[in-house]
Amino acid sequence: MNMSAAARVVLVSAIASGQGKTTVTAALARKLLRQGLRVRIFKAGPDFLDPQMLARASGAPVYTLDLWMVGLAQCRSLLAQAAAEADVILIEGVMGLYDGTPSSADLARAFGVPVMVVLDASAMAQTAGAVVMGLRDYGPVDLAGVIANRVGSARHAEMVASAMRKVPLFATLPKQIQSLPERHLGLVQPDEVEALESVLDGIAEQLVFDADAWNGLRTISFDAADAMPSVAPVLNGKTIAVARDAAFAFVYPANLDCLRRMGAALAFFSPLANEPVPSIADAVYLPGGYPELHSQTLSQATDWQDSIRTAHAAGMPILAECGGLMALAETLTDLNGMTWPMAGLLRGQVRMQSRLAAIGLQGWTTPYGELRGHAFHYSRFETAIAPVAHATKHPSADAGEAVFRVGALTASYFHGYFPSCPAAVADIFLGSALT
Repeated sequence: MNMSAAARVVLVSAIASGQGKTTVTAALARKLLRQGLRVRIFKAGPDFLDPQMLARASGAPVYTLDLWMVGLAQCRSLLAQAAAEADVILIEGVMGLYDGTPSSADLARAFGVPVMVVLDASAMAQTAGAVVMGLRDYGPVDLAGVIANRVGSARHAEMVASAMRKVPLFATLPKQIQSLPERHLGLVQPDEVEALESVLDGIAEQLVFDADAWNGLRTISFDAADAMPSVAPVLNGKTIAVARDAAFAFVYPANLDCLRRMGAALAFFSPLANEPVPSIADAVYLPGGYPELHSQTLSQATDWQDSIRTAHAAGMPILAECGGLMALAETLTDLNGMTWPMAGLLRGQVRMQSRLAAIGLQGWTTPYGELRGHAFHYSRFETAIAPVAHATKHPSADAGEAVFRVGALTASYFHGYFPSCPAAVADIFLGSALT
């Protein structure tokens, strides 16, 4: 692939988490869509929940951009593909503008993308100007403007605007009567939000938007000379069963694309609905998700449990990431202290805790190179099983998540980003144990 395309692009960031980046990005996407524009959204950094919500707001899959996990060349290729299909690209940043290694600011500078700052103005007025100037000059970054969130009144918006000096106030959004709900890992999944489409339409309608300022943004061209690297079709003829439901919903769209590019056919099934592993499967992928919220249902899904035990006993390759690992332990103790029997392929107990157990980028060094990804979980796995490897935290290089191997089952709290090392992923699903 060698193409060049252009679109208006902004990176939506803030001083910290909790400022309303996802709500504002969703509102802006829906607003632009209703004006007849084609919109694509990306999420900076590892995340599964925000992309699900943003995909519903924009009507298109939301892919990840990260200079370390995804890589500069693949980020450029993803942006070029999106620019060829859309008029507008919105990139939602991660945490605060300068947080992380790499940060959202690093991503913006790498591609010459201007930054749109979301500012929670609920407890400030003129001081908003000082905050914005600091964000602009610290890096510095190319600051396109500001969207003031949780504004109390028209007069409040005027006070914020007057404090911005020469920085445009692109939009304001009032305090929300109905906002996007959250739980311990972040936003709730879109299918759990009652009347989500009307919620998204509602926040889009409340976004007071300066169309002239938006139309004044320059377009940015992306040359995808560095195309996605080709991968060998080593999974040709293989069918991978992928668990997909409310308990197993944390998967990068790029992971599924990567499996298909290697030639695999994908067959989706729902353990929550007590569906067994499809009979046509040659391997099983159990992504992360929220098994702790559905532990009783999973404990009673005897057809699913019997089928995964049978598959494992037959030597079928299985990859279980985070929530997948939790569902294969002997028991899972939820946040209410209730203990439920799980599939039992991994000797040990999973216990939920109120304190975060791990968060951040990690990489797993394999004979094929480094499979990059991340970890984010509130549970711990108590087991006597000896790990076969550990991922490494980025950038500290400290020991990260344990990787367990039981027969042809590979299990870890580590979430891999498959395109970072397709050969390692193929090896797992072919059952050769990365040896």
